[in-house]
Parts: sequence; structure tokens; C-alpha cells
Amino acid sequence: MTDFQLLGVTLSVLLLSTVVLHLLWRRRRLPVMLLGYSCHLPDSDRRCTLDLCEYLGLRMNIYDLQAREFMHLIYSKSGLGEETYMPPYLMQPVERLSVKHPPAIQEAEEGIFTTVSTLLCKTDVAPQDISLVVVACSLFSPSPSLSALLIKQFGFNESVKTYTFSGMGCSAGTMCVDFAARLLRHQPGYALIVVTESTGVNWYFGNNRHMLVTNCIFRVGSAALILTSDQTQRPKAKMELVLTQRTHLGADDSAYGAAIQMDDEDGMVGVALTKDLIRVAGTSLRRHISTLAPHVLPLSEMVRYAYRVGKSYLSRDKKAASVQVPDFTKAFEHICFHAGGKAVIDSVGKLMKFDPGVLEPARMTLHRFGNTSSSLVFYELAYFEAKGRIKKGDRIWMLAFGTGFKACSVVWRALKDSSMDPDNPWVNCIHRYPVSVASNRS
Repeated sequence: MTDFQLLGVTLSVLLLSTVVLHLLWRRRRLPVMLLGYSCHLPDSDRRCTLDLCEYLGLRMNIYDLQAREFMHLIYSKSGLGEETYMPPYLMQPVERLSVKHPPAIQEAEEGIFTTVSTLLCKTDVAPQDISLVVVACSLFSPSPSLSALLIKQFGFNESVKTYTFSGMGCSAGTMCVDFAARLLRHQPGYALIVVTESTGVNWYFGNNRHMLVTNCIFRVGSAALILTSDQTQRPKAKMELVLTQRTHLGADDSAYGAAIQMDDEDGMVGVALTKDLIRVAGTSLRRHISTLAPHVLPLSEMVRYAYRVGKSYLSRDKKAASVQVPDFTKAFEHICFHAGGKAVIDSVGKLMKFDPGVLEPARMTLHRFGNTSSSLVFYELAYFEAKGRIKKGDRIWMLAFGTGFKACSVVWRALKDSSMDPDNPWVNCIHRYPVSVASNRS
């Protein structure tokens, strides 16, 4: 056998081995499905109009005139409606507002206990069947942890694995899906994911404008979902997880500090949303979609995108080339992206060249529930289901941004036509949506 023939045989064996190993690896990676999810709908006595929210700030008697005018301006342009929800902490007498820990536990329990209880019931999954519990709350991390709180309440099996994430920001919900799926792909089981935020004890009491914005747009919300890699549950599952994708720009100083918890000039703690946030979000989105596109876009759209970019460069129009983006509506029938605020929605819509119909679920979710942080994309998913828009085979893209600064995508494929569950948070108001959100008030 000549050296050339030997080389050919060697390459053939290596190629065959690679194919076999790839197939074996794919067989090991169990499909992960979304069995069900629930979103918290607070009681009506938690409802907060914009006037009430402004009053809650004014009654602290610490805002100066300029701060009050600034808050009024933010409210008028926030995109929030009159039916968002406030935490119990802010409903108590002023003299008790220095007591923070018990109300934080109450807020957490109201959200996560309700959603988990409802979810376990409607999916017919016993607590003892849950093998993995993942809880995310960025700004409240008690000891024992929130996951331990769930174990105590619902009596999960002693062998259950628990994880509690903090400081992940508004992308924590999609991050948890990515994390849980990586574990479930290698062993059949059920994962309970719970995402919430502690809004009350993180209310800002100072006058720093970057921190006052959070008082204006963040509201109460929680979501729970069950993922499973048990293939016998496929007939009951809503969706199958197609892929997850993450990018992190934390090495860049401006990205790291775009949204950050800190002390103000007077020692008051708050979360500052700096003037760099929108720019950083745009940069993060561009980086993120450049890594996501090859995995989800059809070849025809990739070719069209390459042609448009090449044409711009040939004409020496670098600005035109830099603003070119693929048409992601060719890859997905439905898009849920984190509606962090009206400015974020406008920025994403402009950058991605989305038409008003694509932006509708984000705008409506912000209007109805405000920015509920990491759970918000699941309220958007519930909007699609309440409208009956998801059909079997449809692809759904969830995109969320988080502090750090990072972006995370989760792509689902619907296994059945959608229907509105009895616990859908839109059940009593979906007939009123969409509504006009051009301005809240003058």
C-alpha cells in the first residue's frame, strides 16, 4: 500500500469515526421540552396606577422639585399602564419602611408559592418527581436560600439538586433555561425553574436620576416553568427546546457599568440605569445576533444578508454596511424579547428593523405588567398563547438582556397549537389588547 493510499484510508477512518461519535453524542443528548409554565397575577389590591406610584415616592418626603418633575416625565413616557402591580412592602405605613427583610420574604412567597403550586397542579407533576430546582432573584438572596424556601414549602425529594442564582439581572429567566437544559440533556428528569425579583426592598429613596428610573418602570412579577427530558411526556409538552445561545460583554467597562447596583452620593442604595444602557444594549444585541444567525437563519436569508453587506462595502458606504441586519422573521414565527422599557423596545425595533406587529407583544406586556425583570419574557409568551397565535411547528425566539452586560436567547418549537390556560395572566384582559401606548399622560 502506497503512502497516498495509506493517507486515504486514515482520513476515511477518521471521518467515519467522527460521524459515529457525533451520532452517539446526539443520541446521548436527550431532547428537552417545556411541559408547562405559570405567571403570577397579584391580587387586585396590589394594583398600582401611575398616580399612586408617584404618590408612593412623594410620601417619602425626600424628593426635591427637580426629582419630582423628572419622575413625572419618566412616567409620561414609560409605556406602563394603570394596572401594574406594586409589592406589599410599599403599601405599609411610612414608619415601617425601614423594616425590609420580612416584606421581602412576603413578596417572594406571594409570587413563587402561587406560581409553583398552580404549575405542579396543572402539569400533574408531583413534587417528589422534581429532580432539579433552579431559582433566580437578582436583588434578594436570603439565607436559607429561596430554593430552600421552596423545598420546605412543597416537600421535594431529599435527592433533589437545588441552585439559587442572584445578580443575573433581567436575563436570569433565559439563563436558567439554558442551565437546566444542559443538565437534563444527559439524564431523564424534571426541572423546576422559578424566576422572580424583589422590587419592594430595592425601592430607591434618593434623588439620583439614574436610580429613580427603576422606581418608575419595575413592577412585581414571577414565573415558574417545568422542563423535562422524560420522552414519555412529549404528548403533554407545549414546546421543545431547540437551542440556547449566550454572549457576555462584561470585559468592557461601559458594558459592565451600564446597569449596576450602587450607593448614590448620600449613601442610598439603588440600581443605576446609566445613559450608556441603550447603546450597550444595541452593541450587545449586534454581537449576540452575529453568533445566533448561522444557527437559525435559512440559507437564503444568509445569502441575502451577505449580498446587502457586500454591496454596501463595494459602494464604500461603511455606515450602510454597519446597520445591515438579517431578517430574523424568516427564522421565527414569534419573537419575545425583554421589554425593559419603552426606549429598549424602540431601540431593538429600530436596530432589528421589526415592524409594529413584531413589537406588539413587548409593548403590551410592558403596558400591562411593567418591567417584571427576568420573568417578563414568559408574560410575553402568555400573550401569544392568550391570542391563540402559536401553531404546531412554529418557532419562538426568546431574547433577554441582563446586567453585566449580557444577552441570552432561547429558541423553542411548538409541539401543539396554543390555547389559553385558566391561569394565564391575560385571561381577564386580553380582549382589551392591543391598546395605544403612545403616551401615558401629559
